[in-house]
Amino acid sequence: MRSGLIAKKLGMSRVFADDGEAIPVTVLHVDNCQVVATRNVEDNGYVAVQLGAGIAKVKRTSKSMRGHFAKAKVEPKRKVVEFRVSEDCLLEIGSDMSAKHFVPGQKVDVAGVTIGKGFAGAMKRHNFGGLRATHGVSISHRSHGSTGQCQDPGKVFKGKKMAGHMGAKRRSQQNLEVVRIDDARNLVLVRGAVPGSKGMWVEIRDAVKGPGMDLPVPGVMREAEPVAEETPAEAPAEAATEQKDDGQ
Repeated sequence: MRSGLIAKKLGMSRVFADDGEAIPVTVLHVDNCQVVATRNVEDNGYVAVQLGAGIAKVKRTSKSMRGHFAKAKVEPKRKVVEFRVSEDCLLEIGSDMSAKHFVPGQKVDVAGVTIGKGFAGAMKRHNFGGLRATHGVSISHRSHGSTGQCQDPGKVFKGKKMAGHMGAKRRSQQNLEVVRIDDARNLVLVRGAVPGSKGMWVEIRDAVKGPGMDLPVPGVMREAEPVAEETPAEAPAEAATEQKDDGQ
């Protein structure tokens, strides 16, 4: 079982297949995703990889988390998530994850917090049909109707579908196809919609129900950017002055 990735939802777009089909995709940005810590059976009782994504200001990071990031020798992160993995898929602390960790054509599960809708009625929240438009119904056309029974049991059962707070809950969208990987910009394009609004953090994992594929194990890391060579300094001013004197 491989580790997943933390990504930021940038929004939706579309790409065109070779046959001209327009494919709606959600663009997910793997923003500075690094391994912060690891968990093993001897010390923690389970095997996992802790990833951090984004960059947080030091003054807005707690003292304990500063020490946690300093131990891993990484910058403070905005989002930290643990992914359960098998022992052969453990990653080195400080590794910078790449969007090529996933392969075009594979299925993934994307989890995030849905958009909050506030207080909503039963018709919007649970897709109720509402009451009749005539024959005695007055000012209650969009109500949910009866909620309980008579004297026995004389109460409303827990879990009854009624009006209430809608959205702002963790949801997972399963079996989304990875359409394209943009390694230069570290983007993952998946077919369809994923939970959350623009700018929200989501978790991408290998699909639990998806068909098996040959995936890179334990994962794909980003290569360190090459350091630019220093240009030779210009000739010192004294040498230029001597050449000017010789010309005179």
